[in-house]
Amino acid sequence: MAEASRHDAWQAGDRYNAYMGRWSRQIAPRFLDWLGAADGLDWLEIGCGTGALSAAIVAQCNPRSLLSIDSSEGFIATARTEVPDRRAVFQTGDAQALPVETASRDVIASALMLNFVPDKHKALIEMKRVARPGARIGFYVWDYPGGGIEFMRAFWNAATTLDPAALELTEDRRFPFCTPDGLATLVRDAGLANVDCTAIEAPTVFSDFDDYWRPFTLGAGPAPGYCASLASEAQQRLRDKLREDLPRRDDGSIALKARAWAVQAIAV
Repeated sequence: MAEASRHDAWQAGDRYNAYMGRWSRQIAPRFLDWLGAADGLDWLEIGCGTGALSAAIVAQCNPRSLLSIDSSEGFIATARTEVPDRRAVFQTGDAQALPVETASRDVIASALMLNFVPDKHKALIEMKRVARPGARIGFYVWDYPGGGIEFMRAFWNAATTLDPAALELTEDRRFPFCTPDGLATLVRDAGLANVDCTAIEAPTVFSDFDDYWRPFTLGAGPAPGYCASLASEAQQRLRDKLREDLPRRDDGSIALKARAWAVQAIAV
């Protein structure tokens, strides 16, 4: 597996939640408010992870049904526990070959997943295939090129200062299409109509430095994977660099923010 992607196949739900899941849970309700889907519809969620968007869908969208798919059995197991709603069904599946009937869903949604799919065009074509005519298709990804996840950007700034070779692992290098223009082009190329894109932001406040640092030691995701791979001396240098660089409030907390780009379109 390529070095840049060898930590992308996240499996451990608790580790993902500590690193990213707690922040994606703040973006999900904001995304659904913007998506504006009606009540009583049949939903498909692709790349459900540990269930952040799934929980928000059943809590605020009153779906008739929700089928949530992820390639990770570990994530599916966590999501089933996190979202014990009878309308929600969780199963493993591939975004590039969805195990879903053609023209069977009113809303297709995805959170923080598309950038990890090898063939993004194929995934969008699959979304269009399973959508009923006029169905709403929406997704969001982190603003990696714009440094939109400030806690991650701070980590990589420190890491690449100490180890310039780490620059090739950074998400802004790996996912340059995660911009409004890049995402809109992908969606239009898949034959979807009425494409709209917006920024969604949420605060990411860490209670202290240990709250910030610990998730990077757990190995779930590219930055934590890189951190966990370091020798103990190198990891300590990185920890010290971050402790020096990060902004602190008077109470010791670290207040940053995260920004995602959200896209929606209509299946025709």
